[in-house]
Amino acid sequence: MKAFVTGCAGFVGSHLCEALLRRGDSVIGIDALTDNYPADVKRRNLSAYADHPQFEFRESNLVETDLLAVLGGVDCVFHTAGQPGVRSSWGRHFEIYLKNNILATQKILEAIKTIGKPIRVVFSSSSSIYGNTDQLPVTELSLPRPFSPYGTTKLAAEHLCHLYHQNFKVPVVSLRYFTVYGPRQRPDMGFHIFIKAMLENRPITVLGDGSQTRDFTYVDDIVCANLLAAEKPVEGEVFNIGGGSRRSLLDTFRILEEASNLPAKLEFRAAEKGDVKDTWADAGKAQKRLGFEPQVDLKTGLQRQFEWERGVY
Repeated sequence: MKAFVTGCAGFVGSHLCEALLRRGDSVIGIDALTDNYPADVKRRNLSAYADHPQFEFRESNLVETDLLAVLGGVDCVFHTAGQPGVRSSWGRHFEIYLKNNILATQKILEAIKTIGKPIRVVFSSSSSIYGNTDQLPVTELSLPRPFSPYGTTKLAAEHLCHLYHQNFKVPVVSLRYFTVYGPRQRPDMGFHIFIKAMLENRPITVLGDGSQTRDFTYVDDIVCANLLAAEKPVEGEVFNIGGGSRRSLLDTFRILEEASNLPAKLEFRAAEKGDVKDTWADAGKAQKRLGFEPQVDLKTGLQRQFEWERGVY
């Protein structure tokens, strides 16, 4: 398979590139190395496979790239690129989310429509599309009610994927990720922040009372779901991808203390706008239609992330 991976220097994208190259696929990776977090971090992610003979890197923004020239020989697009982050999606930054989450997705879909070749698209969506619901666990039929501008843009991109499938037969699959963690997690994400603070013996700011829950999903399981979605006959579908490790934030601190043998010094602050109380995936559809089964439990996954992060810092 010849794959086109957007956001190839990012958290999920870099792991996905490695998995594709390991199994013998050729990969074109694109990443704008935007400044939402340090470009050096992204270059470090790239370094693991940048010199692989079957990998080609393009530093470019999707909106400004001639996608027709790139996609002609591609079999599958893994669209992991996007502007992440719930809390930063308010106010003046929203325009960036419109460009990187909605317009970039439309550009890819339009290029594939124009080429007229059935290039599979696996779109990285988010559990943020569900919003602050108390109807848990959520299924793919649960009513989407985003609780943040970020979630709204991810849902809009999902709708674009559906429209291009319905109208132009573009073979798309959308995967709704639930709280991804593991080595290379972005420096602005929760576990990365918590572990770094523990390593540096600093207090950890907890937004809310710590009772909020998340369905944590290890990055290798996310990669597995992408590969399955690229190969199974599931065009036009959406799937919840959860790790089956729903825990409260306070529980995760106890696990981190056990994994690191370091104290988590907690300081509590009011929750911020856009943060949902709980997430929990019903991943039964992914299990049945994709054959997806998460393999990494939270304790094992956090141990691996801690060891990686200790090596970084």
